[in-house]
Amino acid sequence: MERTLLDRRAAPRPALTLGSWLLRLAGLLHLWAQRARTRRQLAQLDERLLADAGISACERAAELNKPFWR
Repeated sequence: MERTLLDRRAAPRPALTLGSWLLRLAGLLHLWAQRARTRRQLAQLDERLLADAGISACERAAELNKPFWR
């Protein structure tokens, strides 16, 4: 039996309606807010709690230096 892969780039994308666009935007804003919140919490952890979680100071600094959209 022969199998072929479809080229996804060639397939037309369905048009986004205003409602679906707003839902995607709301989801993205929620994700960004969650990232900012968890990074603020990470910044408040002391060295003992970081060690318990298995997070090094370098890993913590790298995470805290990321912009909220990454």
